[in-house]
Amino acid sequence: MILKCENLKKSYGDFCAIRKINYSFTPGVYGLLGPNGAGKSTWMKLLTASLKPTKGQILCDEMSIYDNINEYVGKIGYVPQNQNMFPYFTGYKFMMYMATLKGVKKEVAKKQIPELLKCVNMEVMGKQKIKTYSGGMKQRLLIAQAFLGDPKVVFMDEPTAGLDPKERIRIRNLISEMALGKIVLIATHIVSDVEYISKEILLLKHGEIIGSGNPESLEKELYGIVYEKKVTVEQLKEIQDKYLVAGIREEGNQVVVRYLDSKSDEETTVWPTLDDVYLYHFYKE
Repeated sequence: MILKCENLKKSYGDFCAIRKINYSFTPGVYGLLGPNGAGKSTWMKLLTASLKPTKGQILCDEMSIYDNINEYVGKIGYVPQNQNMFPYFTGYKFMMYMATLKGVKKEVAKKQIPELLKCVNMEVMGKQKIKTYSGGMKQRLLIAQAFLGDPKVVFMDEPTAGLDPKERIRIRNLISEMALGKIVLIATHIVSDVEYISKEILLLKHGEIIGSGNPESLEKELYGIVYEKKVTVEQLKEIQDKYLVAGIREEGNQVVVRYLDSKSDEETTVWPTLDDVYLYHFYKE
């Protein structure tokens, strides 16, 4: 499957939320990185056919998604940012409810639901009411429902928002396992959500793609402008005033400062991280 955006634009009056996006998705995990207000959620709504573009089109295997919207919607799964679910439903009942909304046949749903609950390690808790779930459990259930009906494309909007680091890692690994053979797009502002599982990362700013590539290629673009130096506390203040500081840590009676600068200094240049890439492009946002 190929999902293609051609000259995609979405405006609200004079405000342009999405500006002339051209991009094609093939099976694999994609990370959509950008600060709040970058246009991530708007683009997701366009891709899920929840919104219509002001200009341009979205093609699924060279056919407009609006030519047969019901067929297209039947091919997609979606993990929303919020966790609004029926608190008195059990996990299993919620899954059956979502299967009905998606048009999944009852006999197919009865086979898929136990398998999906097992995949997200919720086969036992699936018998309990949702009001008893932790945030991580709710998120795993939302991920499970997104894969009902074996969708070809899955969209995830901030899938680890509000979770602790351990639960974020669990969710990230879960997504990687369940994404095989599918197009999975993860919109987030948390770099670690997508750093290790994405075949390609898109940087979205003011509704435009300002960069794309695999993590290593994006990092390579910054090579030569990221530095680490051991300095005194007095020198640190000077660096903070002059440069974009990415990190500070104590080491003995000195501090190690990581900063970005366009000058060349081979002695202190270090390999950039994806966090450096994010800071470089979005620090003013």
